[in-house]
Amino acid sequence: MPWEKTFDIDDAIDRATEVFCAKGFEATSLADLLKAIGINKGSFYNAFGSKKKLFTLSLLKYEHEQRHDTLAQLEALQDPVLAISKLFDALIEDSLTDKDKKGCFLVNTALDLPNHDSDIEKAVKQGLNNTESFFKQQIKLGIETGAIPKHVDPEREAKGLLTLLVGLRVLARGVFDKASLAAIKSQAMGLIQ
Repeated sequence: MPWEKTFDIDDAIDRATEVFCAKGFEATSLADLLKAIGINKGSFYNAFGSKKKLFTLSLLKYEHEQRHDTLAQLEALQDPVLAISKLFDALIEDSLTDKDKKGCFLVNTALDLPNHDSDIEKAVKQGLNNTESFFKQQIKLGIETGAIPKHVDPEREAKGLLTLLVGLRVLARGVFDKASLAAIKSQAMGLIQ
């Protein structure tokens, strides 16, 4: 009789993402994943093949659902200063309500790149590059509409905004409080004024 899946793959990936985000790839054991997903070893290997494949699926799903969808919603505002401000506000709020201080899966993986292969490195670079591109596009739109001064360099300030975003996500894992995270946002907004 052929194997039939009796669990929701998307839900399983989401549960695995929680574990990977909290513990990282290396520290996450198969037992951790089986417990989080609620399946046995045979079902795990039939559905995902390996821990690495599940990690890759988790990272790509997180990247699409967290970063891509959020940035698309912000772009739709057609107000670049508000879009950038709301992004930093959302990250601060997410960080402050993250009781386990897991942080951002993409940023956490970026910090651990020496322990990953080229597929993961490519996914992380793409996610970070896309976020930088979002900032660059918003700055260019702001310059065109007059919301951002013409002297602001889209290339340079997009890199600065990405750097502050990554720093915020790392420091929010328990090092910085709300006021300190708000100071990072203030610095970010200063780059486009």
